[in-house]
Amino acid sequence: MTAITFRTDDEADEALAQLTADGTSTSAAIRNALIETAERHRAKRLLAEAEELAADADDRAEARRVLADMEPLRAW
Repeated sequence: MTAITFRTDDEADEALAQLTADGTSTSAAIRNALIETAERHRAKRLLAEAEELAADADDRAEARRVLADMEPLRAW
């Protein structure tokens, strides 16, 4: 577990006040904010990757070839 010290600005102070207004501890609020931000960042990266692949004509053609090759293996 890492302990971090950082300086807040007015905007961060206000955000922290909002996140702790319900009694949530400062540490928990910051931990939750970091985790939620990391999850959103990951989702944005995955979306960008998916959009890039969807725009790749060669990749789409390969996917169609793989699906066609697998068609005879379907159970129904």
